Amino acid sequence: MLNALFLCDDPETVVRLSDVFRESGFSVTAVNSLPEARSAMLREAPDVALMDYELLGSEGLRFLQQSRLGNIIDLILMTADPKLAGAVRGMRAGASDYLEKPVDAKALQSSLAKVVAAAGRNRSGNRVDADEDVGTMQGDSPPMRRLFTLVRKVSVTGMTVLLVGESGVGKELAARAIHRLSDRSTGPLVPVNCGAISSEIMESELFGHEKGSFTGANKQHVGFFERASGGTLFLDEITEMSPELQVKLLRVLESGRLRRVGGEVETPIDARVIAATNRSPDEAMDEGLLREDLYYRLAQFPLRVPPLRERGDDVIMLANRFLAECGQNNGVEKTFSTEVLELLRVHSWPGNVRELKNAVGRAYVLADEVIQSDDLPPGVVEGGPIDGNYLKIAVGMPLDEVERRAILATVEHLNDDKKAAATALGISLKTLYKKLKRYRGE
Repeated sequence: MLNALFLCDDPETVVRLSDVFRESGFSVTAVNSLPEARSAMLREAPDVALMDYELLGSEGLRFLQQSRLGNIIDLILMTADPKLAGAVRGMRAGASDYLEKPVDAKALQSSLAKVVAAAGRNRSGNRVDADEDVGTMQGDSPPMRRLFTLVRKVSVTGMTVLLVGESGVGKELAARAIHRLSDRSTGPLVPVNCGAISSEIMESELFGHEKGSFTGANKQHVGFFERASGGTLFLDEITEMSPELQVKLLRVLESGRLRRVGGEVETPIDARVIAATNRSPDEAMDEGLLREDLYYRLAQFPLRVPPLRERGDDVIMLANRFLAECGQNNGVEKTFSTEVLELLRVHSWPGNVRELKNAVGRAYVLADEVIQSDDLPPGVVEGGPIDGNYLKIAVGMPLDEVERRAILATVEHLNDDKKAAATALGISLKTLYKKLKRYRGE
């Protein structure tokens, strides 16, 4: 069943339209304020959100644009504005539809039918690997299934995409997937790490320069924008670009034309731009690392790439994939012990997929036929979820995983005294045995 979030402060409307959601095949969470909407979205990102524009205001629209819109597959705004001016502004936040209040049930049913149809088209492609259309991103957890759906939806548009995520989550893989699925796939994909190029030469590298424009400019240089013509330009770590150059980048994006350093003639550009950052856009703007006007130009479609700690059993799937690759490259297959699989599952992975791949590679080299805990990096073994009498739970962790960790940690903490563990957890001993059989095969 698909999930819906409904932001409305009119009880009668909530009751009436909640029935429409349920009849259309959605479970619905109704809230009456922006803080409640924030909390609900953290618990479970919705497939569709119907939100009262008047309850959002400028703070709500900023919230949608900057932090969580990337996790809503479809956003529908409802408004009392007869001219729909507010709803048009809301389209900049990524709204796919708008409904005038009082909302007609049939109009909402029509909008929801589109969401259901899109979900049906994408459901068979949620698990992706190198042989499928999204490229080398892999995962079957709810956050990744949502990401795959959003990647497919935005790739066929010409919108500028801002990928937000921690280091090592696979933002470049997401950019490559968007390029591959777009109508520019036959053109080049030009990746640029804005933090790896000195600010002194970055302008020349981006926009090119003419011969003689500065000392050492012995010939004309074609910049990244022109090299990406007909394709996609991927600007990684955009917040590392100097504020002065961000102004020039904004001008190029808005005008669709550039002037090489030292040049007089403006050249039209034909490159789609995808940008990425490992910083929170809000914090980057507050710290002066990202211009607000550039942010709004880049974030026509902000897309959050989830960290590995939010992806549940994707950790084990990826670890097995990396181990298989090591075996193929070296001609010797190895396996993980049960203890190691549990350590991999509960580690918080601050370095995300990159850290996991390195950990598996190291363990493969050190291990015999079966990888044991001693073969893992010390940080993985020591960085378990238990800290004294407390269990560390990441915000956004699926409830099934929270339950699994709580049960296993309690049993371990009580020295495998299952009766005491069942009492502490408030469940029957029979239920505990059933859970343990599921979680560790007892």
